[in-house]
Amino acid sequence: MDSLITGAARGLAAGDPLGALNLIALRDDPPALALRGIAMAQLGDLDRAKLLLKRAARGFGPREALARARCIVAEAEIALVSRDLDGSAKALDAARSTLERHGDRANAAHARHLAIRRLILIGRIDDAEKLLAGFDPAPLPPALRAAHELAVAGIALRRLRTQPARTALANAERAARAARIASLLAEVESAAQMLTTPAARLIARGSETPLLLAGVEALLGSKALVIDACRHAISLAGQTIPLDTRPVLFALARTLAEAFPGDASRQTLLARAFRARHADESHRARLRVEIGRLRKTLAGIAEIEATSDGFALKPPRGRDVVVLAPPSDEAHATVLALLADGEAWSSSALALALGASQRTVQRALDELMAGKKVQPVGYGRARRWMAPPLPGFPTSLLLTAALAGG
Repeated sequence: MDSLITGAARGLAAGDPLGALNLIALRDDPPALALRGIAMAQLGDLDRAKLLLKRAARGFGPREALARARCIVAEAEIALVSRDLDGSAKALDAARSTLERHGDRANAAHARHLAIRRLILIGRIDDAEKLLAGFDPAPLPPALRAAHELAVAGIALRRLRTQPARTALANAERAARAARIASLLAEVESAAQMLTTPAARLIARGSETPLLLAGVEALLGSKALVIDACRHAISLAGQTIPLDTRPVLFALARTLAEAFPGDASRQTLLARAFRARHADESHRARLRVEIGRLRKTLAGIAEIEATSDGFALKPPRGRDVVVLAPPSDEAHATVLALLADGEAWSSSALALALGASQRTVQRALDELMAGKKVQPVGYGRARRWMAPPLPGFPTSLLLTAALAGG
């Protein structure tokens, strides 16, 4: 490898894309094209970066599998930053295997971290944890150690384990400072803000209190019966009942919990669960059926008693009832939670991350755009969606996919 290529590679590793481009901007050989692509990615021109990397990959000969694998990893990183999450992960896995066979431990580790970050984004926390298990980051350079610790922190945050997350973020900060890469340090600091930003509201007995993630973790580990409106579930003493596919039952449970220790009137329950402004006998009959279903769902956790005016939630003796709600009862809060990272998402990537249909996500985006809460970028298949960062919307709470591995 010639001195210009070596110097450009070192500049990119140190986070100096302009310095790297000064060395190779006029060269069109495959190694230079690959490094130019990485430099353009670091500068934010992702479309140009993808074109350069594809040209580089085509230019490498059949005996240059290692170089092609590095291009694939760079393309995978661009896809991750672009939130293009619906592509196949097989190419990245194959590239990682090639890098490991050729002894390129640093780029193989980078490929592993990219795969882990993708799994975290789409809510496959168990798979991400398996890929991370047993991997020793000690021999890696500081920048990759920071990436490793960010992955550890991301999993811990999704699991609502704040102390391991805090430790991992502290390790990531030390590694980022040792790497002397400003953008990496900024990423670590941004992740750390999730621990100090209100993540939810505690609604109990008519009052509301903001909670940090540590407070959420403590609440879910307490003796209280928690109606979790962030993930549409009901929790008590480590037992969780997911209701994300049963919105009517969850609406009834939340309404009863907000009225605790009193009762919720039938009119209130009908309005909240069925959006019925003028209830007739059919609505009241349906309410009796759904209350019966909720009683069956809560068997062994709480009882529901009929009152003269409506229904009341009765937890076991000595247990309180609280509602854990998002920082704001914003419509389509889960979509906003993902867009709050400041990246540009496609509707298909949002659907994959949320476990919803693309049409459902598109309807939510149209409503949010009408309210000027999101904005589209590009047209057709290239269209992406963005929103300004919203304090208090950490995806570790608002993505129901996290429940599967909780």
